[in-house]
Order: sequence, then C-alpha cells, then structure tokens
Amino acid sequence: MLTRGRWVVLAAALASVALTARLGVWQLDRARQKTDLHTRIEGRAALSPLAADALARTPAAAAEQHYRRTALRGRWLARHTVYLDNRQMNGRVGFYVLTPLQLGPGDAVLVQRGWMPRDPRDRSALPALATPDGEVLVPGRIAPPPGKLFELGAAESGRIRQNLDTDAFAREAGIALRPLSLQQTDAERPLAAPADATSTPAPNPDDGLLRQWPTATLDVSKHHGYAFQWFALSALITGLYVWFQILRPRRR
Repeated sequence: MLTRGRWVVLAAALASVALTARLGVWQLDRARQKTDLHTRIEGRAALSPLAADALARTPAAAAEQHYRRTALRGRWLARHTVYLDNRQMNGRVGFYVLTPLQLGPGDAVLVQRGWMPRDPRDRSALPALATPDGEVLVPGRIAPPPGKLFELGAAESGRIRQNLDTDAFAREAGIALRPLSLQQTDAERPLAAPADATSTPAPNPDDGLLRQWPTATLDVSKHHGYAFQWFALSALITGLYVWFQILRPRRR
C-alpha cells in the first residue's frame, strides 16, 4: 500500500512525464507548422502574378493572398511616409521605409518600400529619399504588415517609429488602407503615359533602398532536436520512478 509520501512522488512523476511529453509534441507541431508555411510560400510564389483588381479587401481574403507576386499602379502619398527604426537587413541596423500607395479615390495600400541605413551619430537624421510625384508601377509581393518589436510605453507618432499599427495609422492619416501590405521587390517604374503591350516603362533611378527581405526559414531540425530532448527527459523521469519506487524496494 502506498504511503502519503509515495503518493506525492507518484503525482509529481506523472505530472512531470505529462508535461515533458506535451512539450515534445508541441515542438513537433511547430516543425509541422513551419513546413506547411514554407510549402505555402513556395506554392504561392510560383503562381502567376495577381491582377491588381483582384487585390483583397478583407483580412480573410488577404491572408489567402500572402506571398503572391503582383504589380500595383498608383501614386505615392509621400507626406505619409513612415520610418520603422531598429530594423535589420544584411546584418545592419536601419529603417524600414513605408509609404502608402494610392490606387484610386479612397483606396490605398501600405508599401514596404525597402531598407535604408541609420545615421550612427543622429538617430533623427533621415537620408534623402527619391519619391516620384506621378503615377508609378510598383512590383512586389503581398505580405503581412511589418512585424512588431518590443516597445516600452505608448505607441509612437511622427515619421520615425518603432512599430506601426495599420488600422491606427489609417485613422491617423485619414487613408482607407487595404488589410495587407506590399513588399516592394524592385524599383518602381514611372508611368508618364498609360502602359500598353508594346511599351515598357523605364525603371526609376536607384533610390538607395535595399530590398533583400528576410524570408521564413525552414529550420525544422531545431524543433526536432528539442522534441527529442523533451521525450528523452520524459523517458528518464519514468525510468527513475520505476527504479527507485518499484524495482529497488522489491529487491530489498
């Protein structure tokens, strides 16, 4: 018959085994999620470019279009350009440059135009940025809004910010933004006249922005390694309990 002390040991062992096994299953699930995401990204990137008139207007439809290639025609709303601070590209810290692109009356998309370095001596100093005034054609891929970094205090305003909430920014600027963003992949092309099948707009001169956007990495081996460790710990706890609470007392 088990004493009170042995009941406590048994309960602790069962809880530890259940917890470590659950953590192992969670790591396997994380690996599966990353594999599914990578497959989805590759599949959508291989599809033909999405027509501008098919661009999503609802969050649910936008999620189904993430990572699709497209090219949007509109005018930059340069006065609403925002610089997201502490963003890295190629191991360097700088700004993500975000500018709304007006597609039509009461219709705009937030464009992640690229990355620019930060002045190491003056955080508030912003390099000159060439932004065409007329209509442009912007190539890119549909993407979620930029990820948010840890931020102390209330959300910032002004041109330089740590994070950007798309809905709050739309209300602040008085712009109707689609529930998605465009990651620009190449320089925009000014459209002095309507483009047709026989003419190709010349690309805009180099604007100094880098566009080597980070991609989702398929590092599932890390999660498999963690899962093995959790399952091994679960097996070790089980073995120690069986040895010290069952086999060893019987041998005595």
